[in-house]
Amino acid sequence: MGEIAQKNFDNLTLRQSRDLGGDCCAAGAMAMSEVASPAADYDDFVSADPTAFVEADQDGNAILHTLVENMHCANCIKTVEQTLKSNPAVLDARVNFSTRRLFLRWRPEGIDVTDLVKPVIDQGYPLTPYNPAMIKSAAAEENMRLLRALAVAGFAAANVMLLSVSVWAGLFSEDMGPATRDFLHWISAMVALPAVAYAGQPFFKSALAAVRAGRLNMDVPISLAVILAAGMSLAETIQSGEHVYFDAAVTLLFFLLIGRYLDNAARSKARSAAERLLLLKAVAATIILPDGNSKTVPVETVTPGTRVKIMAGDRLPVDGVVSSGRSELDVSLITGESLPITVKTGDNVFAGTLNLNAPFEIEATKTGDNTLLGDIVRLMEAAEQGRAKYVRLADRVAEFYAPAVHLLAAATFIGWWILAGSWQNALMQAVAVLIITCPCALGLAVPVVQVVASGRLLMKGILVKAADGLERLAEVDVVVFDKTGTLTEGRLDLINREELLPEQLRLAARVASNSRHPLARAVARAGYGLGDHLEVEECPGEGLRAALDGEEVRLGSRAFCHVQEGVADDQAPGPELWLRVANKEAVQFRFRDRLRPGARTAIDRLKAQGFKVELLSGDREVVVKELAEALGIENWHAEKKPEDKVARLKTLADQGHKVLMVGDGLNDAPALSSAHASLSPASAADISQTTADFVFQGKDLSAVTETIRVARAARRLIFQNFSLAFLYNAIAVPLAVAGIVTPLIAAIAMSASSLVVCLNSLRLRLEGRVAMR
Repeated sequence: MGEIAQKNFDNLTLRQSRDLGGDCCAAGAMAMSEVASPAADYDDFVSADPTAFVEADQDGNAILHTLVENMHCANCIKTVEQTLKSNPAVLDARVNFSTRRLFLRWRPEGIDVTDLVKPVIDQGYPLTPYNPAMIKSAAAEENMRLLRALAVAGFAAANVMLLSVSVWAGLFSEDMGPATRDFLHWISAMVALPAVAYAGQPFFKSALAAVRAGRLNMDVPISLAVILAAGMSLAETIQSGEHVYFDAAVTLLFFLLIGRYLDNAARSKARSAAERLLLLKAVAATIILPDGNSKTVPVETVTPGTRVKIMAGDRLPVDGVVSSGRSELDVSLITGESLPITVKTGDNVFAGTLNLNAPFEIEATKTGDNTLLGDIVRLMEAAEQGRAKYVRLADRVAEFYAPAVHLLAAATFIGWWILAGSWQNALMQAVAVLIITCPCALGLAVPVVQVVASGRLLMKGILVKAADGLERLAEVDVVVFDKTGTLTEGRLDLINREELLPEQLRLAARVASNSRHPLARAVARAGYGLGDHLEVEECPGEGLRAALDGEEVRLGSRAFCHVQEGVADDQAPGPELWLRVANKEAVQFRFRDRLRPGARTAIDRLKAQGFKVELLSGDREVVVKELAEALGIENWHAEKKPEDKVARLKTLADQGHKVLMVGDGLNDAPALSSAHASLSPASAADISQTTADFVFQGKDLSAVTETIRVARAARRLIFQNFSLAFLYNAIAVPLAVAGIVTPLIAAIAMSASSLVVCLNSLRLRLEGRVAMR
């Protein structure tokens, strides 16, 4: 995203979402009236002084970050972006569906920001300043609101359905008198109407905003059907009619609220990705004053040129150059390599990396959000913005479905009014059309399959995190693996133990037990009978030195142990340590990262299924090459930084490929975000698990092929569900328009279509093995 200003969003304010209060027995009319008008939303935006939030990029263009409310489908993204881009001054307008964040860039000459965004607010999409500090609480509040609505709808649906079954039984047996029937109808009304008024508010709000803006969305037919069904049922109850449809209204709300809640919860998880990464930032820095004294200050106050002292065990607060001292850093954030690197005077170091063993001083070069850590956050945000362009099939269908339903219902009403001469009868037939065409089966076609597929994967130890992850995963044709911690376990093991004498291994383990270095820990794990404690001196970047019976013992690098170049170089590539006691011959300890179980099988299966497999690692070329050859991976890339991985994935995407990224390291987080789909092991860094669409437990890499297999089976079932939904409409809609179907039968037919879709989705759970196609 270049050097565009995304630095000062912490000073923005977020207007709290309005509570959807209101009490209405007319099934939502008053609830809908409580939604703020576009004029009020515009006034709120103006009163927030949006010019204070406008920033500038390096080219002098104006930039604004805001949150967009009332977004529920991909069509909303299209409306917002096209509305803004219709202004010639706008250079870029992108909406992230998962975070609902709008990035707007325009030429500032003679353009007022309030005039620029007014058309969007008038379309029914209120804008609020972007403040990450308050997003989490607002998202949690929205989730709780939906959960409460879901609980109310579920309670009402269960009880009203029981009452309806009693009424149906009495009608068929002709044993129930009018008084008993009316009594049950009134009880149903007292349960259903308050529930509809409360639980339907998420749909009523969205529908009213769309209608006021002169457009339609999926919530409009839902709201109309629920309100008319409840209203006609109340009228029938008052007039002692035989048929009411309270069960259809509350059941429809219950099922659709399930999908809305799951979708909102998934977006809340996506929001936390960059926030989790920012937890790696140091909150304080120890600076060295001109008089030589040290002072601890907030990291935000550090400026380039400041001398900063880094203690052992601390994360670096800024990017800089080592001015004095020597140590080892855990740089897995940058390279993904499990081994630390040695840094000395003149070396570049980066914020977020961890100092392992010795203090040193640096001169700050980049601070705040200009550091490497800030760059990675921006890479992730850019990747999420790109992913927001993904449009699910259900949303595409919904774009045309809602207006078609309304036109059909209106035509039915007019036709029956002309033919029958009774507007009451015409309205009854129009309600039947709205009920029978309610997009319940269409709305359930995707989420029910997702729930079943997620349950199946969960039984395999695979967690589905992204709402549309299964859909995207089913489309991939390229699988890109990270190396350390993904294809391998990320834990170095001693591989030449049989070449060592027992006393050599015991001595090395006694020395190594005093260090936190990964190779030293591997030696300590392999040793046994450590014996008495040794006084050990650690030489950063070189090794360990101790004294035993008057002789010097060294465990470390080739140079530290005075081993000539060329000795043992014909051994397999990989990390090494040397042990030298006084002037005796040095002994080599060789290490290798262990392959994950199932890695070879997973690669073979993917290639057999026609997938293109690549290895993308930040590790050294010799190590990556050896692993690639062992696994039969022809396309591999070594020594890649986070931005290099993102660039490679973008290249594959530009070539028309859909990429699955499998990674675990901090340096893999931007690549996981930018890939078409992503998967991470449970042993991965927190930020990688948060970013990934799927997380698998255990060490076996066969989870990759299992996840793809289930995703493709789920896609097949989704297409079947859509076919069933359209077949239902092709048969039921003409019958409703012809007046053959009453609202009661329409409600039963609508529920039956939903049941068929659910039962078809459950086939995924019943299958013992899903074949990949």
